[in-house]
Amino acid sequence: MRTDPVTPDLLRASVIAVPPLARTDDYSLSAEENQKIISHIEGGGVRTLLYGGNANLYHIRPDEYGSLLQIIAEAAGEETLVIPAAGPAYGTMMNQASALAHSGFSTAMVLPMQDLTTSEGVVEGLSHFARAFGRPIVLYIKNIGYLEPEDAARLVEAGHISCIKYAIVRDDPAEDSYLARLVEVVDPAIIVSGIGEQPALIHRERFQLAGFTSGCVCVNPSLSQAMLEALNTGDLPRAETIRSFFQPLENLRNSINPIRVLHEAIELSGIARSGPHLPLLSGLGDAERTAVGEAARKLLQLGLP
Repeated sequence: MRTDPVTPDLLRASVIAVPPLARTDDYSLSAEENQKIISHIEGGGVRTLLYGGNANLYHIRPDEYGSLLQIIAEAAGEETLVIPAAGPAYGTMMNQASALAHSGFSTAMVLPMQDLTTSEGVVEGLSHFARAFGRPIVLYIKNIGYLEPEDAARLVEAGHISCIKYAIVRDDPAEDSYLARLVEVVDPAIIVSGIGEQPALIHRERFQLAGFTSGCVCVNPSLSQAMLEALNTGDLPRAETIRSFFQPLENLRNSINPIRVLHEAIELSGIARSGPHLPLLSGLGDAERTAVGEAARKLLQLGLP
């Protein structure tokens, strides 16, 4: 596992894969199946892993957090950056900060809490977490009202932020007044698009974001990595072609549920046995599984254009 600090060059060099977390039938973590998922992603040239929402860390048991950190650290290759998430509740993140502080992870992401927050309170809470962790953290902006752009800049200026994952969904990602303001007050070289391949091209070209996170990269990592490389070289037609390859599975994620679809897509495509969903989530229906399986297998079989 890579342990050096996150840099803008690192954000541009690799897609940030956001994998699901494989579990056994009794809901315990599966070291073997998670290793298969990581090896598949690394086999496609991707060298950054982020364990957050797709891994359903919102509902992880406190007493298995240490095991999670050990499994993902040991499974990753020497050149792979691994980013675990903490939170989203303040008490949870501060409890997890102790385990993270004694680990080799160079950064960690705080999952965004909804509703019971104020922008000023988020600044204070994330500052506490970053100091307890002892390293800069990943700021995850997913909802309007969570954190004002100027407050995000305060966290950056204080040295608490390694990078920002921006994931506010817009009907038209090119029309985004929040992101336009964010890149005015924070260097876009430390901001990544956080909603997969679909808005990544616009986020790069219009707002100059450094890279992007993806869930579907876990199915076909070489394609997603090729899209990032096309963006880096300015080959927009190739990037757009690759983006369209991911759209069928992404459409299913959007219409059903992003976490549930990706979790089962990994198993239905034969990459690894992802196992049951951790409650409070449940499995897909039969018709949904059929559609997801077909889309995932087709995406897995696609080669580079």
